[in-house]
Amino acid sequence: MSLTSALNIAQTALKNTSRQTTVVSRNIADASNPDYTRRTAVLSSSAPGARVVDIQRAANEQLFRQNLSALSSWEGQSALLDGLESLKTSVNGVDNASSPAMLIGKLQEALDLYAATPSNRTLAENAAEAARQVVRALNDASESVQLFRTTADQDIAQSVDDLNTLLADFHDVNTKVVSGTRAGRDVLDLVDKREALLKQISEKLPVTTMTRADSDMVIMTRDGTMLFETTPRAVTFEPSTSYAAGGVGNAVYVDGVKLTGGSGGNTDASGRLAGLIQLRDSVAPTMQSQLDEIARGLITAFAEVDKAGVLPNQTGLFTWSGAPAIPPAGTLVDGLAGLIKINAAFDSRQGGNPELIRDGGANGVAYRWNTGTPPSASFSELLIAIGDRLDTPMTFDPDAGNGTSATLGAYSTNSINWFEGMRRDASRAADTKSAMAVYTAEALSNSTGVNMDNELSLMLDLENSYQASARMLKAVDDMLSALFAAVR
Repeated sequence: MSLTSALNIAQTALKNTSRQTTVVSRNIADASNPDYTRRTAVLSSSAPGARVVDIQRAANEQLFRQNLSALSSWEGQSALLDGLESLKTSVNGVDNASSPAMLIGKLQEALDLYAATPSNRTLAENAAEAARQVVRALNDASESVQLFRTTADQDIAQSVDDLNTLLADFHDVNTKVVSGTRAGRDVLDLVDKREALLKQISEKLPVTTMTRADSDMVIMTRDGTMLFETTPRAVTFEPSTSYAAGGVGNAVYVDGVKLTGGSGGNTDASGRLAGLIQLRDSVAPTMQSQLDEIARGLITAFAEVDKAGVLPNQTGLFTWSGAPAIPPAGTLVDGLAGLIKINAAFDSRQGGNPELIRDGGANGVAYRWNTGTPPSASFSELLIAIGDRLDTPMTFDPDAGNGTSATLGAYSTNSINWFEGMRRDASRAADTKSAMAVYTAEALSNSTGVNMDNELSLMLDLENSYQASARMLKAVDDMLSALFAAVR
């Protein structure tokens, strides 16, 4: 080997070591960045020596796709669970203390006490107050459900805005990747940024990707709707300022295709948007329907009925805006939980007489259960009859999702059970999907991330390589010096 060849080899080795050291240093510096992927300097043989021909980026397409899918599932489940937790507290209170079921139970206790001592006006006032508490709970719950839907609607609008912003950012980065690839520039940092944006997009919607020539990427939703192809597709939504019971929320459209929500506690919703839509259009309306059916059951149970059991189509203790008519059995009346109120004839605060709970005839009908002038203070037959009606199965609308026949107390309790069952399923599924998101992220990191031990070990190897090249240069320098001295 000539001295010139040896010198070239040593110089090339130093240059290679320098570039490799730069790559390893960058890996170490970004080891804690979850969106950074490991770089590797690839060497190729040349004459003389070797040279760095490429800086490659670690990639595992399959694990990356699995991580995107896991992120979408987790975000959809998380949105559902967070919404259920919020709805539980606002509607039923802590430990269901303000739930209609709990307050109907207290009303029945007050009626039983009054029936045992019908001459006690204080017990009549207590029964009327218990009825007011039930009405207040239903009114507040109905308002809370519709406020919850409005909030969910606002969250949907914000998520749509965020998604459109992410797609615009993705367009900018993807354009730079394509132009840089065509020009032969280093685009590895841009590819990292593009994948980071993909993760954020998948949190809103489940996506699949396809890479074309020049590293150009196409994004589609899981059902095949185009989300990005050269330019972003429009994701549109018109938010509503408020909601009333029975109102239908506006749809989210992706490139003109309607986005649907999920179903069930272990929801099949993927992405935050689908989870929010499920809350707004399925969970909250179902809860509203059950509240409305509870309100209808109360109005029916306390309706003015003569001793022969004939309904004169008039409300009693509980009334509503459609009074004196009784809401038809087994048929939903949208928003009835927000319309129910105490009949003023029973309310001492409004100049009424709570003892009419015992006597009947609150609406000026020609009959009274407790006849006589004045009515007997020991009469409890109507109070017992009302208690019997509360303990008799009623017909409920199946669209409320809580059965078609049950006592009012059982129906209101089953409503809590329905909600708690969904919340329990959502919580368990959230734990599972969270673990899957973490697992796939760790697997992806192990495959494409930076291992500090490996990088530090490689850095030591490069240091030794640098020292060997330096010694070779020193040896060549010594030989050249000896040669020049001999010539002189």
